[in-house]
Amino acid sequence: MPAFTLYGARGSTNTDRVRLTLAEGGFTDYELVLLNLQKGEQKSPEHFKRHPWGKIPAITTTDGFTLYESRAICKYLAKKYSFPLLPPDSNVEATAQFDQAQCAETLYFADPAGKIAFEKFARRFMGLPADEAVVSSALKSVEAFFDVAEGLLKDKEYMAGNEFTLVDIYYIPLIQRLFACGYGDVISSRKAVSEWWYRCMNRPAIQSLLKADKEAMAAASR
Repeated sequence: MPAFTLYGARGSTNTDRVRLTLAEGGFTDYELVLLNLQKGEQKSPEHFKRHPWGKIPAITTTDGFTLYESRAICKYLAKKYSFPLLPPDSNVEATAQFDQAQCAETLYFADPAGKIAFEKFARRFMGLPADEAVVSSALKSVEAFFDVAEGLLKDKEYMAGNEFTLVDIYYIPLIQRLFACGYGDVISSRKAVSEWWYRCMNRPAIQSLLKADKEAMAAASR
């Protein structure tokens, strides 16, 4: 029996955040259950027991432990299975820098980037036009964020220091969505940011997962 079940959806940036963490940890002892968001399966009474807001992802373990919210899940898994994606608890300063970097990603990047992804990607699948005013405002915030990050990344290789951590994983799905929506220049136009992105995307585990997803999508479209 798998150690836990991950409930998510194909193409969900939040689900992919957890899957990337598992890939980096080399962990495969889990079951992935894909919910159909268009059919509203995430709003079923059964799933509300896993996630009280009817969102994804969520996990349930064999002993009945349930957890929701992608970043909380990622951190739990990294600690439980000793993935080398967190600073050691004994290093108080490195842990504080990790927490600081995590706050910056959540507060200053994820919100505006998520709005762009919703307007330009999700609404298209709903048959609705994007609200370009929302996109324009959010894009300005994303550009301002990476202007600051450009300076910070000149002195370190990754967002929380010189080691690849969960914080770097947190960025990947939404940045991929920015590229898919035609806004990849916010990354490629900034030297230090672009080099950081290259380091992240060329990690073997990440490359392997992205390749597998691409092949799965191609097979599904036949």
